[in-house]
Amino acid sequence: MKRGFILGKFLPPHAGHVTLIQAARALVDELTILVCSTPGDTIPGEERVQWLRQLFPTCTIAWHNEELPRHSSDSPDFWKIWRGLITETHPKRIDYFFGGEAYGADLAREFHAFFVPLGARVLEADQSALGGLSGEKIRADPWKHWDFLPGPVRSHYAMTICLHGVESVGKSMLAERLAQHYRTLVVPEYGRTHCETHGTDCRELDLLLIGEAQQAMIEAARPWCNRLLIADTDALMTAAWSQMMIGYMPDQLICHRKADLYLVLGTDAPFIDDGTRIYGEPETRARFDRVARDVLRIAQSNIVEISGNWDERFHASCAAIEGLIAARGLSIS
Repeated sequence: MKRGFILGKFLPPHAGHVTLIQAARALVDELTILVCSTPGDTIPGEERVQWLRQLFPTCTIAWHNEELPRHSSDSPDFWKIWRGLITETHPKRIDYFFGGEAYGADLAREFHAFFVPLGARVLEADQSALGGLSGEKIRADPWKHWDFLPGPVRSHYAMTICLHGVESVGKSMLAERLAQHYRTLVVPEYGRTHCETHGTDCRELDLLLIGEAQQAMIEAARPWCNRLLIADTDALMTAAWSQMMIGYMPDQLICHRKADLYLVLGTDAPFIDDGTRIYGEPETRARFDRVARDVLRIAQSNIVEISGNWDERFHASCAAIEGLIAARGLSIS
């Protein structure tokens, strides 16, 4: 029975960590990973632990969330502290300490274990790719290193752009065009398919399911998108439908994760009745539009108004998206 041990901050986990852990797991029967975090970290330790458990379900993932000395000069009890922590985390014999940095050899000696200098940083190779990755670089510009982020971390750093508006304002068409332009995914509207399947006579339970299903589709797509995720709609629009259909908005529809940006499409687009639309009369359509905008205000959403012909809407949407990207200090290419 061979047992291995890895420790790190994983702030955030990246391809260098993933390849290290996968290689280490292949060499031992049991692998324990200790995530070291502090309460002030930019990504909570608990979230990183959940990511690693999702990525490596056959490993034991332990967590320590307090300040620790990083160098022997930081504390006269440096080795006593680390020996105590690791022994508490892994009371069984450790056969292999895995790591790509020299401190692993010192830790291995303290536990009479064998140091295996494994991973992307060995010999400082491949500095333009895996070997040059670091949590600091990724935190500075995660989108620049997108190809080296595992799914859960991509989900954390992805931005969702949601189209918002009443019937027949071109949401689906614009969503597809934006997704093609940014080489990413679009999450389609669940509610339309639901109503085509089950009819448009929706009650509260139907509307709650529509909102939950829409948000579940968005969350499931986040790890697979290319930095941006384009959503045809989300639960906030379902809340507006609820107000129109049943006279109130269930709280559950307001409480989901909000998109980073809502593009609010104006009603200056021509109304086209395709057989599934309900609120086509001018007065009712105007009321629906007011309700849809009120929902965004209630949710304190980040919005940009979009109007004009189809090309004008597309270019205005791109400008709004790229303004948000720049404001967050990210790079799209």
